[in-house]
Amino acid sequence: MVLSSKTTLIGLVLLTAFFLQFFLALQWNWLYELQQDEMYKRWSGLGLALFIAFQWVLTLTRVVKKWRTKAMTMLTIHKWLGAISPLLFYIHSMAMGYGYLLLLSYIFFSNTLLGYFNLDIIKNNSDTLFKGWMIAHVALSIIISIMLVFHVAVVFYYK
Repeated sequence: MVLSSKTTLIGLVLLTAFFLQFFLALQWNWLYELQQDEMYKRWSGLGLALFIAFQWVLTLTRVVKKWRTKAMTMLTIHKWLGAISPLLFYIHSMAMGYGYLLLLSYIFFSNTLLGYFNLDIIKNNSDTLFKGWMIAHVALSIIISIMLVFHVAVVFYYK
C-alpha cells in the first residue's frame, strides 16, 4: 500500500513534468538533437517497446500456473516501471506526434494515469470496480501494443 502510494506520487510528478515541458515548449537541446537522429530513435524506440513488452510479464505470472509465486514481486516491478514510464517516453520523444502517434500517446498516457489510480489508491473493495478497472487497463494495454507494432512497421517500411 505504501509502495503503491510512492509509485503513484512519483508517476504523477513525472507525468506532470512531461506535460509541463510539452505545453510550455521546454526542451533540452542536446536531447532534442539526439531525438532527430535515426539510430537514436530506433534504439530508444526499442527500449520503449521492450518496456511495454516487459509490462506484459505481470499477466504471464498470473496466467502461467508455475509462475504465480512470482506474481506479487512482478506486480511491484510493474508498478515501479509504470511510474517511470513518462520518463521513458520522454527519452524517446519530447513530443506526442501527429495522427496515429498522437492517438498512441494519448492512450499511453491515459493508461499510465489509470494505472496510477489502481485499487490500492482508490481503496475500494468493490468487485465491479476492480473488474471494470482491470478491463479498461488491459484493453488500453492491448491497444497500445497493437499500435506499437503498427508504428514499428510504418517506421521500418518508410525508412
